[in-house]
This record gives sequence, C-alpha cells and structure tokens, in this order.
Amino acid sequence: MTNFLNQAGIATLIHNADWKSIVMILISFVLMYLAIGKGFEPLLLLPIAFGMLLTNLPGAGMFHSEIFEGGHIHWDLIKNGVTLSNGANEAAGLIDILYLGVKLGIYPCLIFIGVGAMTDFGPLIANPKSLLLGAAAQLGIFIAYLGALGLSKLGIPGLEFTQKMAASIGIIGGADGPTAIYVTSRLASELLGPIAIAAYSYMALVPVIQPPIMRGLTTKKERMIRMDALRTVSKKEKIVFPIAVTAFVALLVPSAAPLVGSLMLGNLFRECGVVDRLSKTAQNELMNIVVIFLGVSVGATAKAESFLSPMTLGILAMGIVAFMCGTAGGVLLAKFMNIFLPEGKKINPLIGSAGVSAVPMAARVSQKEGQREDPSNFLLMHAMGPNVAGVIGSAVAAGVFIALFG
Repeated sequence: MTNFLNQAGIATLIHNADWKSIVMILISFVLMYLAIGKGFEPLLLLPIAFGMLLTNLPGAGMFHSEIFEGGHIHWDLIKNGVTLSNGANEAAGLIDILYLGVKLGIYPCLIFIGVGAMTDFGPLIANPKSLLLGAAAQLGIFIAYLGALGLSKLGIPGLEFTQKMAASIGIIGGADGPTAIYVTSRLASELLGPIAIAAYSYMALVPVIQPPIMRGLTTKKERMIRMDALRTVSKKEKIVFPIAVTAFVALLVPSAAPLVGSLMLGNLFRECGVVDRLSKTAQNELMNIVVIFLGVSVGATAKAESFLSPMTLGILAMGIVAFMCGTAGGVLLAKFMNIFLPEGKKINPLIGSAGVSAVPMAARVSQKEGQREDPSNFLLMHAMGPNVAGVIGSAVAAGVFIALFG
C-alpha cells in the first residue's frame, strides 16, 4: 500500500513541489472552459486543452519530449523505451505515437484536404482582386518575423529567437492553425505548444480583435460602400481553378505544394461532382478524426518545463502583433486600391480584414461591421473572396519560410 501511494500522481506533485505542472493543469481547465462555456474554437481548443492536461499529469507517461529532442524523431527510443531520471525504462506512450503525425507533417495536410472540400472558391474566382487583399493580410506574418528577430537583439534573457523560431512565430499572423502547426513542426518543434495555442486562441478571438482595428482605419463613408453583386462562376471555372493553382504554386514555391496541393485536392473533390463520397468523407469523417489526433498531440507538447517561460510570453505578444498587422494590411490595401477605382466600382475596405484566413469567421466579422453602418448592406460573399485567398496566401508564406530556413 505504501508503494502504491508513493507512485500516485498526487504524491509526485507534493514530493517534488511541482508547481509548474499544477499551473499547466489549471491553464488546461481555463482553455476547456473557453471551449465549452464560451464556444471559442471548440473543435480544436478542447482537444488541445485535454492533451495539455494529459501531458502534465505526473506519472501518466503518455508523452516523452526526449523522443523528439533536437528536432528529430529518435526511433530507437520509440522501439526500446525512454530511460527516466530514476533509472527506470518506460515504453513510448499513446501521444508519442499520435504526435508522429504532427512531426511528419501528415495531420495538417489531411486537415487541408477537408478544408478544401468545405471551401467555395467562387467569390475569389468572380473577383480576382480579392487575391491581392488576401496577400496583403499576410503582412502581419513578415512583421512578426522581423519583430521576433528584433526582440532577440535586445538581449533580454529567455527571448532569444533564431531565424527558424521567428518564422514559426510569424506564421501565427496568418490566422491558420494547421499552417502554423505545419511550419513549426518543420522549423521549431520545441515551440509547437505555445505557438499552436496562440494561433487558435487568436483565431477564436477574431470578433474581439478585428473590429476596433477595422473601425479605426476606415471612415463611416468607406464602411457604407456598396459593392456590385458577384457574377456567377461556371462549373468549368471551379474545376480548372484548383488544378491551375496547384500547378502554379508548386512551380513557384515547391515547398508550399503539400499544403496548397492538399487544399486544392479537397476542393477538386467538391467541385468535380463525380466523387461525392470522397468529398463527404473529407468534410466529415476524415476531418473529425484528424482534428482529434492533431489537437490532443499538439496540446501534449505544452509541458510545464517548456511552456512556462519568458519565451512563451514573447510568442503570445508577437502573435497578437502579427494578427493585428495582418488585419490592418488587408484594410489599408483596399483603401489604396480605391484611389485608382472609379465610383461605383470601389471596394468596401472592411472586406480586406477577412484576408487573415480565419474561414469563415473573419468574413462574418466584415459583414457584421458593414451592417453596423448600413443594415441593408451585404458584404459576406464579397468578404469570402479575400478570406479564402488568405488560406492560399498563408500556405504560400509557409512554403517561403520552409524554403528559406528548412
């Protein structure tokens, strides 16, 4: 009985005075409350929070960071087990196995297949100018990247970021969780926990973060601009689009091909009309299964010793800067484009903020802000153009970083 009590998790917490693990468990409870009680990105925030709980429970042995130390997979430890500090040997845990899908870049690509199958690129095809707004909203990615490097120059202990770390932090500004996870797993896997949590937290806070920036950068007259109805896009255009985009991006930025190709494959399933079973599977069963595996395994990387540090605070700070700059970039480019557009053809700058690619939440925020000024103005379909363009833009930005630093 004494041996049993000494091996219990509560005894480990008390004996080791492991306050960091207790803090992480409390943080996981807060994230679960936000997911369940407030509905903040529950599909991913809930599995991430539960993964965080599992990995910080002492003695559970579900995740061993030693297996992935140095950015590599130590297959010998998966096969032979991990030697603990007390000399005991412990077999690889459940989440160690699930995390291989993150480390090998499998889960983000599978999620992109599902995202593509659920996405209608019609508004982007009907208004190609939307692609520019989606690209402008990626401004936050590169500003945060430079900001992280600049922060490192200040010499503050715990805030030293390498080029790879800065690139991983910057990609938070794309407001695209799977892309952030994909880049970080390739470049700075030790930061996966805080970056994933920052990315999904800020995505959930789109309705809170974006409106003040949108109102601050636009006038009442600009927010009331009405846009012409979009033209009808033919089925042939919708089928050709994913094929053409895949070929173009793969030739221009080959390292972005896995993400963009997966996105466009899912969209081709949707639009071609001959593989309805595959399209429905990608949207539902595949997407749901991968989201569970991805969320739990990413949350498990948020171990107390790595998460509770000044570096995590720096990541959260640069992440919000990236997100705000991305929102501003899309709005400001729309205002700039209006200088050259004739009356009656001007763009409502509110749709530029949707380029941050949090689909479809950012587009809904544009619609809501437009109707605050004019309840009869409908911007949703116009905002969907920059919104889906932002998904492509963030994937291309990810490919650029991987090509530069991978």
